[in-house]
Amino acid sequence: MDPVTHALSGFVLGKTITKNKKILVIILISTLLPDIDILLRLHSRELFLMYHRGITHGVGALFIFPILTALLFHKKLGFFKTYFASFLAYALHILLDFTNQYGVKILSPLDWNYYSLSLAFVVDPYVLFPLLFALLLSFKLKNQAKVLYIVSMIFIVIYMGTKAYLKAEARDLLKQKIEAHQYRVYPLVNDFLRWWFVAKHSDEYITGFVDLFTKKVYFDERYKIKNEPAILKSKESKSVKVFLSFAKHPVAETKHEGDVTVVLWRELSYGFLPNDRFTVKVWLKDSPQGYKILNSNLRI
Repeated sequence: MDPVTHALSGFVLGKTITKNKKILVIILISTLLPDIDILLRLHSRELFLMYHRGITHGVGALFIFPILTALLFHKKLGFFKTYFASFLAYALHILLDFTNQYGVKILSPLDWNYYSLSLAFVVDPYVLFPLLFALLLSFKLKNQAKVLYIVSMIFIVIYMGTKAYLKAEARDLLKQKIEAHQYRVYPLVNDFLRWWFVAKHSDEYITGFVDLFTKKVYFDERYKIKNEPAILKSKESKSVKVFLSFAKHPVAETKHEGDVTVVLWRELSYGFLPNDRFTVKVWLKDSPQGYKILNSNLRI
């Protein structure tokens, strides 16, 4: 989820379980702390994509970071009270990130695979606005503030449960409409009844939309899975290696710009986003000795 949603969720959680302002501050900090790995972006996009939502979003960090927080504040607030508050906030952050498509490397550093429920988009108004409304209304209805916070959290739980049901329905409809070996559906921005899909059949990927309102499947593109020499060579690029460690449905295409071959890698689970998000371009020069990588560019 986005930082604003995480901050609001931490505030609502804190105001629900405590009146202690110091504990509330600890909860707010712990809710935002897992995203400290965003600093990796200052080094490179490759490093950020490789480790974002990795160690700081893993089970190990969930237990270790609250210990550090508790050690810092145990004299003023007590070790176990501080640890419990920090643990809840840290877990809430990981749980919210787990619901969206990007997912988390929850088992890192032992397992660097992403795990995700793929129920909500990274910025989801149906999660953000209930928390925001509860906060704003609490300034007027101070006596009912805790009730407002609890209601907002219940709404989000019901929302996620509804999205899980609709996702299953979208996948079932997709399986009825097209023949494939693999079916995946992903949430769209601010949409309940339309889902983006990626299906794999033989040597190609099929993408499009599942519309639960019209009960129809709309095709977007078909991508052949190719293993041309230029594509194989592009895999030696650091950008492509990182990209492939992240991508669930990677596919590559080649084109020529003068005497230069360009390989474009796409992550199809984000194929509905504009501006070639989550793609890698690799420029190669052909020679008698084979292809040589000239440059690469990762977009996230």
